[in-house]
Amino acid sequence: MSDLTNSIKVSTEAGSRSEKTRKHNTNLTTANAFERLGLNTPVFWYSGGFIAAFVALALIDSDLLSKVVNSGFAWSVDVFGPYWQILLLLTFIISLCLAAGRTGSVVLGAIPTPELGGFRWMSIIFCTLLAGGGVFWAAAEPIAHFVSPPPLYSDTDNAEQIAFNALSQSFMHWGFLAWAIVGSLTSIVVMHLHYDKGLPLKPRILLYPLLGERVLKGHLGAAIDACCIVAVAAGTIGPIGFLGLQVSYALNVLFEIPDGFTTQLIIILFAIALYTLSALSGLNRGMQMLSRYNVILAVILMFYILICGPTDFIVNGYIQGVGTMLDNFIPMATYRGDEGWLSWWTVFFWGWFLGYGPMMAIFIARISRGRTIRQVIGTISIIAPLTTCFWFTIVGGSGLAFEIADPGVVSKAFEGFNLPGALLAITQQLPLPLFISILFLILTTIFIVTTGDSMTYTISVVISGETEPNALVRTFWGVAMGITALILISLGSGGITALQSFIVITAVPVSLILLPSLWNAPQIAVRMAKQQGL
Repeated sequence: MSDLTNSIKVSTEAGSRSEKTRKHNTNLTTANAFERLGLNTPVFWYSGGFIAAFVALALIDSDLLSKVVNSGFAWSVDVFGPYWQILLLLTFIISLCLAAGRTGSVVLGAIPTPELGGFRWMSIIFCTLLAGGGVFWAAAEPIAHFVSPPPLYSDTDNAEQIAFNALSQSFMHWGFLAWAIVGSLTSIVVMHLHYDKGLPLKPRILLYPLLGERVLKGHLGAAIDACCIVAVAAGTIGPIGFLGLQVSYALNVLFEIPDGFTTQLIIILFAIALYTLSALSGLNRGMQMLSRYNVILAVILMFYILICGPTDFIVNGYIQGVGTMLDNFIPMATYRGDEGWLSWWTVFFWGWFLGYGPMMAIFIARISRGRTIRQVIGTISIIAPLTTCFWFTIVGGSGLAFEIADPGVVSKAFEGFNLPGALLAITQQLPLPLFISILFLILTTIFIVTTGDSMTYTISVVISGETEPNALVRTFWGVAMGITALILISLGSGGITALQSFIVITAVPVSLILLPSLWNAPQIAVRMAKQQGL
């Protein structure tokens, strides 16, 4: 009897231990899943919670959301607009000084030679930063300024001069200042602090020289990272949503496919799948491949339009447009005469690009190891803007030439600020219009997919704290941004429009995070130049 009792007791204890082990393993699995998704970090809850609240308010009361966002937008551009204009101008000027001096030879990233080849590196930068704006805005903005000339330019009856002025204003918005703010000075700070000092690859380190160790841990650092994630997520969700709206419109015009939510759903689901798979494959596979092929396609289209389109106007427009921009550079950058116009053009674009600033610095730091300051700044602040201006002349300049030759051929399609309508009106004037239109739609899709891909990767890096985030966290953020875009466009274009305006509001805290780079980047560059014996 005693043996039986002992046997039962041992069996019970073994069962208890087995149950405890099972529970322990279950808890470990749950904790591991939470950790892999970044659910154990306040950054996730701050950023994810804010985006979820935005979507929830859009679903519950879209009118209230629009009212709140519009009020915040008006306050942001009114109070911070002048500051943003000075911030972008100083960032560009200081970055040029660093590139031109002995600090330009400083090698960043703590390795002697670049990780990525020149063409691949530049392809990723071009495709990520230019995004979908490089196609639809390239067609639409020049015609917008042609129909309604910017207030800085004096009235003239010369249609060609009005067109050149329109190109010049477009160059200002998508040129030197826009590119400089998303990755010149901030990239120097991030690359030094991460690769040389071992600090985490997170936006909070931009404030480390100012606030010290306290910014690396706790809720202050988490709030800084969350602000930057919300800004870049909003800036990425918007183009994803607009991709669905714009491609759906184009397919309806070209093939009479119904322009409705079902078509938009299919387009965005395809984009989600493409950029999530690309993000999962990593920097050295999908992202490089998409960027490389997209740049090749863009170059082919440029040469085709240059040869088969209004060649003389394109050449003249680029030369005079750039010349006019340079001649009026400071007046255009600091113009404050018409605040209503500024809020929907210059200051709006500055807010949009500022929102990308910290996260793009993280991304550029990740792909630019072994590059010199001169290479980074020269590519981002000079080569890329001049190339962008040429692309705008190829697309938008052709539209202006067609409009001058046949008034209304582009402007009528653009009525109501119809961005894809302007693009299709231009492609329809070229030889092989259907084929060229399809290629432009593919180009736009891959541009936005590349941006979704890179921002999915960068958000995952910040959330996880790893330079190669696990597949689960990459998939989660890629799908989450796409689903958010779908929810917002299901409410009509107003949901995406509210998000676009909200991007400008997010630029308020982000612009304050970027400010210290104006003096920290030069100090770091000079110190590194001495260390490297330059």
